[in-house]
Amino acid sequence: MGIMKKNGKVLTGSLALAIAAATGTLQAAEDWQLERTSAGHPVIQGYYTNSSIVPFERPAELGTKEFYTREELEARLARAAEPEETERGTAADVHYQFDDYGMSRGQNATAMNLRTSIITSTPDGRLPPMIEEAEQRRQEIAAYRAAHNFDSAQDMGLSERCILWSSEGPPMVPLGYNSNLQIMQTDTHVVILMEMIHDARIIPLMDEPPASVNIPQWFGNSWGHWEGDTLVIETTGYSGRAPISASRNVPLDTNARVQERITRIDEDSLKYEFTVSDPTLWESSFSGEYPMDRIDGPMFEYACQEGNYGLPNNLSGARAMEARAAAGE
Repeated sequence: MGIMKKNGKVLTGSLALAIAAATGTLQAAEDWQLERTSAGHPVIQGYYTNSSIVPFERPAELGTKEFYTREELEARLARAAEPEETERGTAADVHYQFDDYGMSRGQNATAMNLRTSIITSTPDGRLPPMIEEAEQRRQEIAAYRAAHNFDSAQDMGLSERCILWSSEGPPMVPLGYNSNLQIMQTDTHVVILMEMIHDARIIPLMDEPPASVNIPQWFGNSWGHWEGDTLVIETTGYSGRAPISASRNVPLDTNARVQERITRIDEDSLKYEFTVSDPTLWESSFSGEYPMDRIDGPMFEYACQEGNYGLPNNLSGARAMEARAAAGE
């Protein structure tokens, strides 16, 4: 799996998977054999990137176009690698330069993907509509943050406080940078360590689902099992306080459920699929997929708050602005 020929050339990895998904031309490798553990399961451990230029939802102007051509993909990659032009004096203009820290897209691997969206379950490649109550909550949260985001540290977002990133999931969603992860594997557990905020999900492998979930978790309670050569991870038991990228800052409900599927495609790639169900947020469940490519490790430590002058500076700056406003300045 994961190997195909294009114009006489042998392609491997996520680009082969992407082209095969668009053209239906995937062919088996002649010289690659799936490595297995002593228990007979595929070896999926290693360092990977899920970095991608594919948006979570398809741009509306693309309509029902599900795939780019390879030429369109290469043109988009070239544009994404170009230095970003910023307007003088804006937040983007004074942000540190990603190139200085080896974090820009041109300096790092990108998992190739011809899809026009990560979402695959709808014809337009977009999320199902939020139910009315959830959309109202989203607007209320956005309005509160606009008015009170700098009132105190506790009023700031979870990612700004280095508690979690909504992209960590589950489901896991590619980021603009630090979009790397490490998978560790034994016969009884799988651990997924994200570079961004450095959270590790410890997933027990079980033949049957656990009888109960006693302690709700930020990222829910996960357990996994093998269906053939695919690792299936089921997650429930969310705390009701943590959002995921798709929920636009509205926390998942305590009864939400996420299923993830991880399949070894070839020597250097995994296929990641997910389905999210939360009837308190969306009118229907939705699914998506993308490839992950092997990279060299180790990952860097994500030291989020050590030496972080931004938080006290933001709060003191807000107090200074309030004082000037009160004085009529």
